[in-house]
Amino acid sequence: MAFMVKHMIGGQLKDLKGTVAEAKPEGGAGGEAAAAGMTQEEFEEYQQQLAEEKMERDASFAQKKAERATIRTHFREKYRLPKSELDAEQINQAADDVELPTELAKMIAEDNQEEESKQSVLGQLSSLQNMDLDQLKDKAQATVEDLKKTADKCQLM
Repeated sequence: MAFMVKHMIGGQLKDLKGTVAEAKPEGGAGGEAAAAGMTQEEFEEYQQQLAEEKMERDASFAQKKAERATIRTHFREKYRLPKSELDAEQINQAADDVELPTELAKMIAEDNQEEESKQSVLGQLSSLQNMDLDQLKDKAQATVEDLKKTADKCQLM
């Protein structure tokens, strides 16, 4: 019931507010300046300052978006994921002044070093659990020595 009353009266109230707002004389920027307690020149200077601040914020925002896009692009390349056109656009809009943040670049360099060490044979062996690398080396040396002894005994060689 309350909904019906609010719906019926609310629409008429909005119409009434709309006609009252239209009845106000339009003073333009001068009316706004007078309402704010400023002169016309002060108001224009204030508007210009607001526009400059907005442009700075937009540029900063675009730069941050481009940095994030650069990070995403790096990880897409690293994990061989498909490229994103949106990221490429954001990087291009930032006029190619975008680099990875220094902290992230350090982390990536450390990760690359770890991956390179893991890709080596010894890195693969050390990553196996319950594997004693020194014992493995001793066994390999003993095997090589046994092969040398048997080669010395061989009549053909």
